[in-house]
Amino acid sequence: MLMMLIDEIKKRSSHVDAAIDELLPITRPEELYKASRYLVDAGGKRLRPAVLILAAEAVGSDLKSVLPAAVAVELVHNFTLIHDDIMDKDDIRRGMPAVHVKWGEAGAILAGDTLYSKAFEILSKVDNEPVRILKCMDVLSKTCTEICEGQWLDMDFEARDRVTELEYIEMVEKKTSVLYAAAAKIGALLGGASDEVSEALSEYGRLIGIGFQMYDDVLDMVSPEEVLGKVRGSDLMEGKHTLIVIDAFGKGVNLGIFGKGAATLEETEAAVLALTECGSLDYVKNLAISYINQGKAKLDVLRDCPEKELLLQIADYMIAREY
Repeated sequence: MLMMLIDEIKKRSSHVDAAIDELLPITRPEELYKASRYLVDAGGKRLRPAVLILAAEAVGSDLKSVLPAAVAVELVHNFTLIHDDIMDKDDIRRGMPAVHVKWGEAGAILAGDTLYSKAFEILSKVDNEPVRILKCMDVLSKTCTEICEGQWLDMDFEARDRVTELEYIEMVEKKTSVLYAAAAKIGALLGGASDEVSEALSEYGRLIGIGFQMYDDVLDMVSPEEVLGKVRGSDLMEGKHTLIVIDAFGKGVNLGIFGKGAATLEETEAAVLALTECGSLDYVKNLAISYINQGKAKLDVLRDCPEKELLLQIADYMIAREY
């Protein structure tokens, strides 16, 4: 089933890739557009465009008509990755040097800004009713603001000794899950769905996005670097208050590498062992599963169809993946 899902996503992502070549060509100044396209062309799972396309197909639309919107969502996602890597001082992304490593911080900021502005230009090219395009513009612009709010909260947490679980969930909802929510809602809106169905799909995206990020925090602890494409345990070393850390601190666990900036393999192994023994890793993993199941239930508003089944499988994939 997983291979079938990946094949279905690849079918759609091949169209997204072709549309990126058409809608975001490398033009003058060439280095700016090379920097902007660097992460986009490196691949990625294209989950957000897939969610948008499948949502549109599930309500009766077709892939071709929503491709610009799918590209726009993918560009916003990559814009956030470029800027996150600068702020987090992460030098590796998708197993390659980060954009700011290759083009410097100023070049990376401009590359990210270019993706951000191009996303709205490209979204405006969707062939649909003007009122629906305007609604989609409103959704995406508000989503970008919330992503910035989420990133600010994430940075603010690093300067604090303690963060609550509710504060963490607010942060990941804004930083990560709102773009999944936007993808699902934009797909539904462009597909002609009612407000009720569009909101249900938005909630599907929001809930599976929260589960995705919680599980991502688990993977940061348990997956090897060659699978992750970044340093294992980097969240701990950077002093990030993930829900795993919040739960462990609440149990009085001492995490020696927290906020150290770097750690040996032995120190990382010891921290992971402590998080496993105190139950924090299992707690977050189980909570992620709960969010995924809540998200899947929101798809009850859709008629039974292959696209609905694929959306359900994407939700399950969020907590079955290895990176």
